[in-house]
Amino acid sequence: MFLLFAFVNGQAQILNPVKWIPKIEKKSDSDFLITVEGTIESGWHVYSQFTPEGGPLPAELIFHNKQGNYELVGKATESKTERKFNEIFEVDEVFFSNKGAFTQSIKNTNANNEIIQLELAYQVCKENCISETKYFEFNLKTLEAKEIEASAINTKSTEKKESKIAAVTAEDNSDSETGLGAIFFIAFLSGFAALLTPCVFPMIPMTVSFFTKQSKNRAKGIKNAIIYGLSIILIYVFLGSVITLIFGADALNALSTNVWFNVVFFVLLVVFASSFLGAFEIMLPSSWANKVDQQADRGGIIGILFMALALAIVSFSCTGPIIGTLLVEAASKGGIAPIVGMLGFSTALALPFMLFALFPGWLNTLPKSGGWLNTVKVFLGFLELALAFKFLSNADLVLQLHWFEREAFLAVWIAIFGTLAFYLFGKITLPHDSPASSISVGRLSVGLVVLSFTIYLIPGLWGAPLKLISGFPPPMTYSESPYGVGGAKTGSAVSTAALPDGAHKGPHDIMAFTDYEKGLAYAKSVNKPILLDFTGFACVNCRKMEDYVWSDPKILSILNNEVVLISLYVDDKRELPKSEQYVSKETGKTIKSIGNKWSDFQITRYKANAQPYYLILDTNEKSLNKAVGYMPDVTEYEQWLRSGIEKFGK
Repeated sequence: MFLLFAFVNGQAQILNPVKWIPKIEKKSDSDFLITVEGTIESGWHVYSQFTPEGGPLPAELIFHNKQGNYELVGKATESKTERKFNEIFEVDEVFFSNKGAFTQSIKNTNANNEIIQLELAYQVCKENCISETKYFEFNLKTLEAKEIEASAINTKSTEKKESKIAAVTAEDNSDSETGLGAIFFIAFLSGFAALLTPCVFPMIPMTVSFFTKQSKNRAKGIKNAIIYGLSIILIYVFLGSVITLIFGADALNALSTNVWFNVVFFVLLVVFASSFLGAFEIMLPSSWANKVDQQADRGGIIGILFMALALAIVSFSCTGPIIGTLLVEAASKGGIAPIVGMLGFSTALALPFMLFALFPGWLNTLPKSGGWLNTVKVFLGFLELALAFKFLSNADLVLQLHWFEREAFLAVWIAIFGTLAFYLFGKITLPHDSPASSISVGRLSVGLVVLSFTIYLIPGLWGAPLKLISGFPPPMTYSESPYGVGGAKTGSAVSTAALPDGAHKGPHDIMAFTDYEKGLAYAKSVNKPILLDFTGFACVNCRKMEDYVWSDPKILSILNNEVVLISLYVDDKRELPKSEQYVSKETGKTIKSIGNKWSDFQITRYKANAQPYYLILDTNEKSLNKAVGYMPDVTEYEQWLRSGIEKFGK
């Protein structure tokens, strides 16, 4: 049904960059595995089920004719994906490149049932985006799998799969090499931070001296110190493995958008931060340390292993909050991230013990223990406190309560980092600080950096983008005022009160229509050409055009004064009234939603299915110039607009 039209000299085309092949495998008389494998054209990518809401459109699997016939076993899984932060939507995109696959285990509960029907909705993007829906049928008797028309779908007893990040992946979607590398690097830095705490730092010279003095020769001392370091790594990696095994490699990732997960870890991080700031100490029972210490006296490799365990227990009051925070961050990534995190942390922690055993003379270069160790601990406490509010923000975003919007988040961070700056300048003291008549140059330098960062955050209250911390605060759209505290958008051509029927304020307060007929009627009444904009809520390049091209003063003036903007959203999920639903003559699809209607309108009339897609029409709905898609060059886009407007009325 879908014919491909070549893109020749700017002419439209119906794009079909993904070829899907359905498969079914019989595991037993009642258990089946269905898979839909996609081959994606070079440069295009299909968004996964796990792209967070508020970003590009995540894939969605909808199973039909389910009730009384079969059950879904667990969640749908996916082949390996990639992850990349999207600055436009301020979320992590999760997507397939080149190839992608969805797999679902099925248990047939009705011996008379032979058919499973699947609807796959997804978005595929390159320079333009396409929102597509494919339909598949799997025969449990003949094991035949094929693509079918929408009209063949049995819509009775349909179960819609929740397309949230909480689904489970087959090959650890979030654990791309980049993601695991970042976790290891952060964990490695966290391990070095743990070294500079009062519980760990003094133990370096003590432990190394013990091995070098108690061993029969230097070689033996070096060997024991290396075994000691490896034992530290083994203990912490074991901890990461236990966390992964208990919760499951992917269940941790499933919790990352769970409200209670975020609230609980907000509370935990506040507790950790309070401990570092000196309110109390988090300690394991002293009996544990005593029992482990007794085992350490046994000597040999077993004794060294217990010495490493003793270090982990004794230093827990300092390392515990860091490890806890690290595991929380790793948990949000899912997969083997907790193991990788503990490997990075323990490597940094163990490295000095091994290096100083190899080069004992370096011990003389270590700074003496003192009040600076507590300063490091307090500094980490402030960082933990700031990170805690990210989890509170996540919970608020998931529930869309608007209790902790962008301004509130930034106000809290400004208060936290401002207080940290005062602390580093010696204007504030905390319970375990040593008396000091002056501060060091290093502490002053760090204080100046923190103060500069605090000042940088302040304009964010008035709408500054704050790209340095992009992804941490809620997006600009999730705020008390989209334009900042006390701000207002400039360049608006019309007030809300003066808007005609069916119009609203669109991007940059441009008057826009989302209903074609109402927009057309208004264009006729004011005798202006129409800028027809096929777009999508989850279309990345549509947002880029609006943010970077439409915001240009020259373009903004044209859109406000010389054309009537009609924006038709092809991914609008709101259902049409039953009386307005129909089957498309062009595609054979059932048109159920407003988005389906505009997508079918684009395909039927203009033989195109990608967004963004722009046309300039006269009031008789005739195209005044060639349609264009994504055009990031402002000058080129202005020339295109002018070429259509100049032909209007001729």
